[in-house]
Amino acid sequence: MEEHNFTVVTEFILLGITDRPELQAPLFVLFLAVYLTSLVGNLGMIVLTQVDSRLQTPMYFFLRHLALTDLGYSTAVGPKMLVNFVVDQNSISYHCCATQLAFCIAFIDCELFILSAMSYDRYMAIYKPLLYTVIMSPRVCWVLVAIPYLYCMFVSLLVTIKIFTLSFCGHSVISHFYCDSLPLLSLVCSDPHEIELIILTLGAFSLISSLLMVLVSYKLIFVAILRMNSTEGRRKAFSTCGSHLTVVTVLYGTLIFMYLQPKASHSFDTDKVASIFYTLVIPMLNPLIYSLRNKDVKYALYMTWKKISKYFSLKSCTI
Repeated sequence: MEEHNFTVVTEFILLGITDRPELQAPLFVLFLAVYLTSLVGNLGMIVLTQVDSRLQTPMYFFLRHLALTDLGYSTAVGPKMLVNFVVDQNSISYHCCATQLAFCIAFIDCELFILSAMSYDRYMAIYKPLLYTVIMSPRVCWVLVAIPYLYCMFVSLLVTIKIFTLSFCGHSVISHFYCDSLPLLSLVCSDPHEIELIILTLGAFSLISSLLMVLVSYKLIFVAILRMNSTEGRRKAFSTCGSHLTVVTVLYGTLIFMYLQPKASHSFDTDKVASIFYTLVIPMLNPLIYSLRNKDVKYALYMTWKKISKYFSLKSCTI
């Protein structure tokens, strides 16, 4: 065995999105705006659904956790990606790389199961509106988010530990803007077959099981809507599901596109584009979709802004 195969990797080099110098500054400004919008939007949604009395329903409970997962994986990726635009060589330590990978896997997987729980919640709200608050009790809601959190933490730790116990043999240049599993596996010199099988199996389970839950829930929702006699009731039911259906379509569409590419045409450049979309763009879009399409959220935002403005106007008068 060659001597360099015994080199211990202590840090990785992230190649980033592009190596073209003229694009670094414009992309930095663009993605800084995207990340800050995501940060403010998701933090605002978490705080708003926590403090506003009108938003203390199961739907907004799940929306708060959706915003938490969006904030989690966009923050795991965003700041480090932005650094890549302003330094000559963007390095990340071995342990920070492992931590970033673990958080990304956990939060992205969690988002899938929270979206499926939200579809079940919408089904109950439409199918059994009179018993909705009884069926979707706080205990049931917590179970529906606690199980995904625990499962996704297990998956995240399993995959991360398996990858980082493999030998990298001195290879340390990651062809990506963050530590993702596939670019990391391309660097290992030991047999990655076992971990590839684990990632494929667990990834397929998370994607297919959560998607099936969404599809079954929406099939039952559409059946329930078609049975309604009132046109106004149908319109209200469709508007209730509109935001969630938009978010589901965008996220699952991106992930299915990414993971169902033919192996012959698969490239890390395509992965980068898809990764940008689901790690930065989708977390920015989700709070915008739910705030722009939801009257309760818009009203809560208006009342909160009114209270803040009144507070500062009174404070300025006392000075």
